[in-house]
Amino acid sequence: MFKRIKKVFISENSIRGASLILMVTLAASNVLGVIRDHFLAQKIPTDRLDIYYAAFRFPDLIFNVLILGSIAAAFVPVYSKYIKEKGDKEANEMAQATISVGILVVSVALVIMFFLMGGLIELLVPNFSPQKKMETVEMARWLLASPFIFTLSYFFGGILNARKRFLAYSIAPLFYNLAIITGVVLFADKLGVKGVIIGVISGAFLHMLIQLPSVLQVGLKPALRFDFTNPGVKRVIKLMIPRAIGLGSNQILLFAFTCFASYVPGAIAIYNLTDNIQTVPSVIFGSSLATAAFPTLSGLSLNVEKEKDRFASVFIRSIRAALFFLIPSTAVIFVLRAQIIRLILGYGFFGWADTKAASAALGFFALSVVAQGIIPIIARSFYAIHDTRTPMKISIVSIIVSIVFGYIFSRQLTLFDSSVAGLALAFSIGSWVNLILLVYYISGKIKIGFKKIFAYVAMIIVLTLITSVAMQFTKILVSSSFDINRVRYLLLQTILSLAVGALVYLFLGWLFKIREIRS
Repeated sequence: MFKRIKKVFISENSIRGASLILMVTLAASNVLGVIRDHFLAQKIPTDRLDIYYAAFRFPDLIFNVLILGSIAAAFVPVYSKYIKEKGDKEANEMAQATISVGILVVSVALVIMFFLMGGLIELLVPNFSPQKKMETVEMARWLLASPFIFTLSYFFGGILNARKRFLAYSIAPLFYNLAIITGVVLFADKLGVKGVIIGVISGAFLHMLIQLPSVLQVGLKPALRFDFTNPGVKRVIKLMIPRAIGLGSNQILLFAFTCFASYVPGAIAIYNLTDNIQTVPSVIFGSSLATAAFPTLSGLSLNVEKEKDRFASVFIRSIRAALFFLIPSTAVIFVLRAQIIRLILGYGFFGWADTKAASAALGFFALSVVAQGIIPIIARSFYAIHDTRTPMKISIVSIIVSIVFGYIFSRQLTLFDSSVAGLALAFSIGSWVNLILLVYYISGKIKIGFKKIFAYVAMIIVLTLITSVAMQFTKILVSSSFDINRVRYLLLQTILSLAVGALVYLFLGWLFKIREIRS
């Protein structure tokens, strides 16, 4: 029995197998994320949750800029190339050196940020009360432990991705979310936000621990190797800098939106809670396919001229598969936005005013679902051909667009139900600017043939519109027959609308012989 489990964890996965594993586990992780947010909204007032989300900003900055960028854009392609061209021994030595350098750089950055945190929080949330600022500083300093742990964990994940072993990597977020849920349920009533922080740090440790056995099985032995002269380390650093700048600019977007939202108590929490909901389909159907296809695209890029047709084929299949799910997901979120918010968040301290603001925001967030799901696939195609500069420049442009519109819209309360709704619309506009520019520039790099996708997209949109009408009709039918102010009937309305929508969409897809139905 143990040998079978071990084999499952270390077996190499195909793109289809990896996609299936990632979709299932990401779906499970996002379900747990929804449960986590449900308990957060139930047990902690939104103005107190503002502290939790604001405290995350600077620890997230360290992790995203210094580590996440280097792994996704640089480490996996370079490590994959080492495995293929130089063998496991040199590849693992390069990995050890890169991890060691990463740990050192992150540690220095965390120590500096610990002492600067007071001033940084003052800049981030100038409209918090002095007491609220002090609590945010304290929580942020505790949260600095998580980037250090995640540094190891995400490098482990990058090693497993490069070797096409996705199971341990994909189930790690499940343990992370379970730990946070446990922290909220057990400690939030007595400790408030501090109870959540306990869950976050414990979850980060479990996220790392669950991947360690698989990393050891593929031959990497943990060891400190501070070799700054290693050619692989130099290549990773060179590739990661543009990606780090792009991710840093994305953090500036989050800082700006946090600052804009700090004018209204609870707005930071509502923005983050609704943002977490809208990312569910883009993570499950976009990021999973991008992650699964990335090692294959990286391998094909080693001889892209000879393999350009296969590269384009893998790219197009991934885009089509993502769009098949993302376009109807947009309709589901938009049509059922009020039901989703009420069922997930509308309990305990999350009042009716919070529910209205969150529903309006989720409707505007829904407009970004397709863009947010396709961006990772195209961005990783750039990374596969060792181009991290183009996505960086595009990311900066799109983020500037979002910040400008965010500043304008967050103050137009006569046009939106809340400042949060204006920020959500600004985010969606920036996302589409990002996607359109990525499509334009990837077409110049590799002959993808996007015209082949346009007819497919038009068909999916038509099917989705018909599906939306069916869902709306089901909503009206249930609400006219039952009192949807009661939770069980609201749940019935949501489930029936989803079921009818799924059946109509899948039937139409089968009728029009869309190949994604079968594959």
